[in-house]
Amino acid sequence: MSKRDYYDILGVPRNATKDDIKNEYRKLALKYHPDRNKAPDAEEKFKEISEAYAVLSDDEKRSQYDNFGHAGIDGRYSQEDIFRGVNFDDILRDIGFGSIFDMFFGGQRPRGPQRGQDIRYDLEISLEQSYTGFSTEIEIPRTERCTECNGSGARRGTSPKRCSECGGSGQIQHVQNAGFMHFARIEPCKKCRGKGTIIEKPCDQCHGAGIVEQHRRISIRIPPGVDSGSQLLLRSEGDASDGGGRRGDLYVVVYVRPHATFKREGNDLVCNVDVPFSRAILGGDVQVPTLDGPANIMMPPGTQSGAIFRLRKKGMPSLRQSGRGDELVVVRVRTPTELSPRQKELVQELSREGL
Repeated sequence: MSKRDYYDILGVPRNATKDDIKNEYRKLALKYHPDRNKAPDAEEKFKEISEAYAVLSDDEKRSQYDNFGHAGIDGRYSQEDIFRGVNFDDILRDIGFGSIFDMFFGGQRPRGPQRGQDIRYDLEISLEQSYTGFSTEIEIPRTERCTECNGSGARRGTSPKRCSECGGSGQIQHVQNAGFMHFARIEPCKKCRGKGTIIEKPCDQCHGAGIVEQHRRISIRIPPGVDSGSQLLLRSEGDASDGGGRRGDLYVVVYVRPHATFKREGNDLVCNVDVPFSRAILGGDVQVPTLDGPANIMMPPGTQSGAIFRLRKKGMPSLRQSGRGDELVVVRVRTPTELSPRQKELVQELSREGL
């Protein structure tokens, strides 16, 4: 069954501010929290609104959702990743409830190998390339798993040792007693920096990092209809993780150069066409440019400067739907600035006729 839209779940518009999103989540959390609402479906509804808040309150996740919908979230984040880094505690504490992780993750904050860093690559293209779509190769610098040590960071023939400080957990728990109360604070182990292992003899190639920087060529396909700001997501083509986690993603951000003839407005193309004074008066065929080559329009007699003619389906392809936009041809009647004696005579004769 497909998931509901996150904006609909919280009851906010797509341009809602962070404060709007937070306020609506607070209201719904108070309504559906299982400690207060004993309905059989209360816990599921609370998880649903919490997931929506976790995505929409985070700039990166929200951008990913706005661009790609649920596919952009489910394909990139695990359930734990969705909630990672989102501060629920202040909101729930304000309305009298405990940490959300007590409910969803048994009181433990999501842990595990961190995935690699995402990479952004800016690609400049022409309007013609955006119109047809095209394939190309790009070269990016990114980190790769070290082949010398196979990503362990340890010199060949050796291996990382379990950290004696944290016992390999990567965490240290500090317990404080105050009467009958017990407080526990968990923080990353300083000795192993949260990795759980110590490298006594670092790899000569990566110097213990487990990753090295290399340049890689990647083939990509730019679909027809992309506009400036469009993002192409290539999953697992970003940096390698230095902890054995999933590779980051690559975002190819498209920039379409301004065109000398056409201006894009949504999926429509707008161009100005200069028409001689006589043609505007008498009408007739006028040749106009399109991205498919020249085309003709029939201009009626008496066409005024600023008149707009629409060429159906001569605009840009729709990126997310079928079909194309239109081309809007804006007529600019060209008034001559230099006339021959004969031309002046004819214009004077027209003037005497009231034109």
